[in-house]
Amino acid sequence: MTTLITGATGKTGTRIIERLTAAGVAVRPASRATGFDWEDRSTWAAALAGADAAYLAYYPDLAMPGAADILGAFARQAEAAGVGRLVLLSGRGEPEAQRAEQEVAGAGVPWTIVRCSWFAQNFSESFMLDGVLSGDVALPAGDTPEPFVDAEDIADVAFAALTEHGHAGQVYELTGPRALRMDEAVAELAAATGRELRFTRITPEQYRAAAPPELADFVVFLFTELLDGRNAQPQDGVRRALGRAPRDFGEFARRTAATGVWATT
Repeated sequence: MTTLITGATGKTGTRIIERLTAAGVAVRPASRATGFDWEDRSTWAAALAGADAAYLAYYPDLAMPGAADILGAFARQAEAAGVGRLVLLSGRGEPEAQRAEQEVAGAGVPWTIVRCSWFAQNFSESFMLDGVLSGDVALPAGDTPEPFVDAEDIADVAFAALTEHGHAGQVYELTGPRALRMDEAVAELAAATGRELRFTRITPEQYRAAAPPELADFVVFLFTELLDGRNAQPQDGVRRALGRAPRDFGEFARRTAATGVWATT
């Protein structure tokens, strides 16, 4: 069995590859580093050839215009190539992402949808890391809570869907067990690291002025459009898929602090 992992260098892709490799499953990593490009359809055939299953993680995000059409075309090409299982990383509360889900589901390949929103790892492996290191997490966020999901849980569910029976046709909404405001999440990071950390609420304009141009508009979209309460309620997707509770944000904070990624000396 060969499993194609798109987004192979991303937060979920790397973790899924670790699990598949440990289980003895042949893995085909696909990313721009290996010549795969979602925007270049001529790169798709080589990635799909001989693959039995595929994990679809679209970059930069399924909420972007045109993403659904690309995913639909890829899924149909996967069906023609004989791929027997598709697992799509999707977004909670994103209409464009749900259109991509429909495109993938209509391609004729058994599918599983893994819907997620804010990753806990955004604080340690992504755009919020610099703020944690500086001691001031400055973001255009309000008081809306978010049940941050641990990427380890996403990888566990995706691994199960790629390798086990019983997940075809399922939509799993993955969250942590409780919702936290941004200031509450930062307080948990402070407790885990033993450092003084603060959350500062800034305007979208202030964020744009300080952030890299290629990041600013997307991050402002996430905070102003998606962090509006639509995803505030924790869901039972992890338990439905794996039969256990999801990892808590506090567990993530303590585990990650032990790696030293947030250490400043």
